[in-house]
Amino acid sequence: MELSIFLLVIFAAILHAIWNAMVKNFEDKVISVSAIVFGHMPMSVVVMLFVPLPTLESVPYIILSAIIHQGYQYNLITAYKLGDLTRVYPIARGTGPIVATLLSIVFLGLLISKFQILAIVLICFGIIILGLFSENSVKNNKAVFYSLATGFFIGLYSLADGHGARISLSPLSFLGWSFILNALIFPFVLKSMNYSNVFRRVMKEAKLIFWVGGTMSYIVYGIVVWCFTKAPIPIVGALRETSILFSILIGFFFLREGITFVKVVSILIIFSGILFLKFF
Repeated sequence: MELSIFLLVIFAAILHAIWNAMVKNFEDKVISVSAIVFGHMPMSVVVMLFVPLPTLESVPYIILSAIIHQGYQYNLITAYKLGDLTRVYPIARGTGPIVATLLSIVFLGLLISKFQILAIVLICFGIIILGLFSENSVKNNKAVFYSLATGFFIGLYSLADGHGARISLSPLSFLGWSFILNALIFPFVLKSMNYSNVFRRVMKEAKLIFWVGGTMSYIVYGIVVWCFTKAPIPIVGALRETSILFSILIGFFFLREGITFVKVVSILIIFSGILFLKFF
């Protein structure tokens, strides 16, 4: 991976950790997650005014991406209902790159080196153990199931977005249309889960997450999707998930969260994966 791509994804990971800290600190995760989904729209509209339209060939991928994101958001919210964030989020984010890697190798014929595979495994394992051995979590098979399902959809939308962005010839335009369609469909998913007036509550209770978190999330994924067009999707996806490492540091320095033995082990494993990814 080129140094410029590597540094861009690391920068995106830092921003990803910041907006996730905002979501983490909000009591109602349905509202905070929805604020991010709806918060993608303003930036999407602004950026789309200055970039070309995506190609017609990429339209099915825009629709597919929006549909897959519904599965991701449904399972994420359900997992949050059953388990706490410290358990759900690491399992979900650590699973996504593994799914993307396996699907890319088995079905798409992706060729990556053994060291790159090892790096992805190390990063994902370092993330997942945070959820499996969280000091605040309890054994909950349903929460783990929905967390894994969330990770499965993360892997799917990473592949759909990566390939769609490549053939769109305008990754940011592709992303904007995908985000807008996602936000338009999402209220129906919320309704099926017996959540109503969510957008109104977002604008009343979570304006900061909507405007700041949504914009940061758009920038993060805009960088990631562009990098998907320049480097193998599983590698970019795994490197993006190192945001967990920065989340631990933000939690320690700004949210008064302790550094446990599990967190130290996780940091060392993730950092080892980053080194393998960059230097081997």
